[in-house]
Amino acid sequence: MKRLSLLSLMILLISMTIGAQIRGNNITVIVQPDHNDWNYHVGQTAQFSVSVLKSGTPLANAQVDYEAGPVMYPSIYKKGVTLKDGVIHLTGKLTRPGFYRLKVTAHVDGKDYDGLCTAAFDPEKIVPATQCPEDFDDFWNKALNQARQYDLDPHLTPLPDRSTKEVNVYEVSFVNDRPGGRIFGILCVPVKPGKYPALLRVPGAGVRPYSGDVYTASRGAITLEIGIHGLPVTLPQHVYDEIFRGGLDNYWDTNLDNPDKNYYKRVVVGAVRCVDYIASLPQWDGQHLGVTGSSQGGFLSLAVAALDKRVSFMGAVHDAMCDYESELKGVAGGWPHYFYQVKNPSEARIKGARYYDGVNFARRVTCPCWFSFGYNDEVVPPTSSYGTYNIVKAPKHLSVYQLTGHYWFQEQWDEWEAWLLKMMDIK
Repeated sequence: MKRLSLLSLMILLISMTIGAQIRGNNITVIVQPDHNDWNYHVGQTAQFSVSVLKSGTPLANAQVDYEAGPVMYPSIYKKGVTLKDGVIHLTGKLTRPGFYRLKVTAHVDGKDYDGLCTAAFDPEKIVPATQCPEDFDDFWNKALNQARQYDLDPHLTPLPDRSTKEVNVYEVSFVNDRPGGRIFGILCVPVKPGKYPALLRVPGAGVRPYSGDVYTASRGAITLEIGIHGLPVTLPQHVYDEIFRGGLDNYWDTNLDNPDKNYYKRVVVGAVRCVDYIASLPQWDGQHLGVTGSSQGGFLSLAVAALDKRVSFMGAVHDAMCDYESELKGVAGGWPHYFYQVKNPSEARIKGARYYDGVNFARRVTCPCWFSFGYNDEVVPPTSSYGTYNIVKAPKHLSVYQLTGHYWFQEQWDEWEAWLLKMMDIK
C-alpha cells in the first residue's frame, strides 16, 4: 500500500472538511401514533408504537425511560423498560380537548436519545383561559397615540455589500415611542421604480443581527426585518451575546406586574410604528401590507395586525406568548410560561400579563391569517397555539406539520413563503 505524501494528505483532509458533514444520529427513537393525522376524539384511545433503531433497523433489548400525559403535565413515569424486540406498544387518552404527549428516552452506549409524539384530542374545541382587561383597547390606543406625537425621523444607511442588481438594501432606524428611542431594521426595496406590496418581518426571542429579506424583495416587494431592542442590527454577534448576558437577560419577564413599564410595551409600539414607516414610503402600493414572524414574532404579528388595520394579511408560525392563564388551571400555556408550576402568583402579575397575551390580540385581528405549528413543539405547546387559532374570527387557514418542534421543515417554509407571495399578489 502506498503512503500518502504530506501534500496529498492535506488535500484529502481539506476535501473531507468541505464535502463531509455531521448529519443526524445512527440511533433514532421513533414514536408513532395509529392515526396518520395524529388526531383523536376525546374518549378515544391513542395507540403508540415505540421503537429504537440502529442503522434504520430495530435495536433489540434497548433500554428506555418514558413519560406520558397532557402536554407539560405528564402523569406517567417509567424507567428501565426493555424493548426485547426493539418495539413496545403504549396507549393514552384524554377526557377533555387538548394534547397528550409520550416522550421516550433511549440509553445506548452511554448516550441518551429522545423521541416523542403528541396526539391531539378534539383540538378545534380548545378554549383559551386568558381574560381580557376592560381597558385593553384604551391602553394600547393611548400608547400608540403618545408615540405618534413624535416624527419618525428615519435614517437610512445603504448596505452595498448586501444589495443586488434587483434590490437596494439599507439599515434603517426611526423613532419608536419617544425621541432617542429608535427601532432598527434592514429595509429591502426593489431597484426598479414602481409601487410595491410590503412585508414586515418581526423577530423571535433573543438578541442578534439581521440580514434582511432580500429574496422576497427580489420577487417584487418592499421588506422590512426588524430587531426589537433599540440596537443597530448589523453589529458582530458577540456584541449581542454580551448584551443578552447583561442588561437584556430575561428581558421578557421585565415588569410583568406593571403594564406601563413592561419591556414589551415599547416593543409592540415599535412594531406598529414600522407600519407607519412602511406607509410613508413612496414605493408602497398603499394596499398590500403584511406582517409575519415565528415564536415571539408570531405574538408580535398578532399584535401588529390587531392594532393597525392597514395590515392586510398576517402569518404566524408556532406563536409564543399566548394563553398564559391556562397554566393557572394546569393546562399548557405559551412561552415564556409565566405561571407554569408557580404557586400563588401575585394578582398584579396575572392582570399585567393580560395586556401582553397574544390571545387578546388574536380576538381583534380582522385580516386574513395563516397559522402553522407542530404538535411536537416543546417550547410553544400546541395547546396554546391551537387555542389561539380557535379564537380568531377573521378569515384564517391552519397548516399543521405534526412532527415539527420549535422549528420548521423545508416544506413548511416553502408553504409559508408561497402564502405570503400570494397575499401580496406576486406571481
